[in-house]
Amino acid sequence: MLTLRTLFFEDLSVGMIERLDKTVSSSDVVGFAEVTGDRNPIHLSEHFAAKTSFGTRIAHGLYTASLISAVLGTRLPGPGAVYISQTLNFRAPVKIGDTVQVSVEVVELMPEKSRARLACRCSVEGETVLDGEALVKVPSRAAGGRPQPRL
Repeated sequence: MLTLRTLFFEDLSVGMIERLDKTVSSSDVVGFAEVTGDRNPIHLSEHFAAKTSFGTRIAHGLYTASLISAVLGTRLPGPGAVYISQTLNFRAPVKIGDTVQVSVEVVELMPEKSRARLACRCSVEGETVLDGEALVKVPSRAAGGRPQPRL
């Protein structure tokens, strides 16, 4: 689990990167299904999944995307950051037992609105399984360290 680190807008610079590695377990996938209600058997039934083109169970795509959220909410930029939008491109499946490497990089700063655009990438053994961008509102010291009310 990532330790919390709060960065204010003024602490960010283009090129900053934060990473997370997470090995996907069966209990992660089952728990995600319980929380979301997405009980598609491709995620939960080895018997069903064996008959698909993947040949085995796969993690929910949004579970993988949630690992990006973990980085944004805990490390870069961290507590107080608020999602504005995100694009996601699913490139390949993530299987139970895969270790997902998540990277988030600051690619643009918008000081007039205390927003940051971040490139997000998830990979397994060097192969991109998900990529996209996130736009986040970041607390500013100028606003007293609190998120400004208008998004």
